[in-house]
This record gives sequence, structure tokens and C-alpha cells, in this order.
Amino acid sequence: MSNGFGNKRKWIENKRVSTEQENEPMTLLNAPAYDARKEKRKRDVMIGALAAVVLAIVIGLGGYFMGHGWFFSDLPAEHRVSVFMTALEHKDYNRAYGIWFNDPNWQQHPERHASYPIKRFTEDWTTASDYGPITSYHVDISRRTGSGIIIALHVNGNPKPMFLWYERSDGTLSYSPLELTY
Repeated sequence: MSNGFGNKRKWIENKRVSTEQENEPMTLLNAPAYDARKEKRKRDVMIGALAAVVLAIVIGLGGYFMGHGWFFSDLPAEHRVSVFMTALEHKDYNRAYGIWFNDPNWQQHPERHASYPIKRFTEDWTTASDYGPITSYHVDISRRTGSGIIIALHVNGNPKPMFLWYERSDGTLSYSPLELTY
């Protein structure tokens, strides 16, 4: 007749034997069985990690060599310039003026921009411009320098590029004091 303690004793003895076997050095005769699923999973993870690293390098260097900053980090500034130039193309000078100062509500407080009033801005982008009224443009490249980004673009098919400055701290645009060679 069993009182239930016999099964527990066998379990403890088996546990002690298996623990002792785990502490013994592994030989070819007691090596674990080959698990194909585990090995395939390890291989797939390694291939995925390698692909992710290669992709990160390609994107990082690609953005830099294409003239859009490491990992294409200058694209938001280029997009802002593109929106600005599109507003000028459509002769929406009020919107373009708001983009220039990063102040879409500039009409509620025009005195803040008295140093460069809308009238002068409109003249600079139409009659007083070397390029005339904007009819077409193409953003070429951009480079970070100091506190801003220089953005080079071709306007109205003119072979001479235009350079605009995007100030990263406040999102304003201005004429670039520097030019890029490319």
C-alpha cells in the first residue's frame, strides 16, 4: 500500500540525478539533440539584423550623398521651402509671407514684421527679383551649417541657383548668406 510519499521520493531522486548530469561536462555522446527550428530561427534573426544594419547604412549615406542630409534629415526644411515656392508660384503672397516668417497669423500683428513689410516682400519676389515672378522651381540640395540649413534651388529655368536659409531654431526663411557648390 502506497501512502503517496514513494512517488515524491522518486521525483526528488530523479531531480537530483538530472541536476548532477547537468553539472557534468558535455561530451559528444550526451550532446543535446539538433533542433532544426531553433537553428532556422537563429539564422533568420541574424539575416534580419544584418539586413537592418545594411539598410540603415544605405539610407544614411544615400541621404547625404544625394544632398538631403544624413538619413534625409533636411527633407522637412526642403518641404517648407517647396511649400513657400508653391505659394509664390500661385501668387499667394500673403501665405508665402507667413511661411517666410513662420507666422501664419501675421496679418493680425503686421507690426512684428515692420522691418520687412509685405509690400517690399512682394516686390522682392516679383518685379525686383533677379528671377522675376516665380513660375517654376526645383529644390536641388541642402546642407546643414551652424544654426540653419542652406537650400539650393533653380527658379524659372535660370541656370544660376538661388540659395535660401532655413533657421532651425524658429523655422523662418531668409536669403542665405552662403552659397553651395555642387
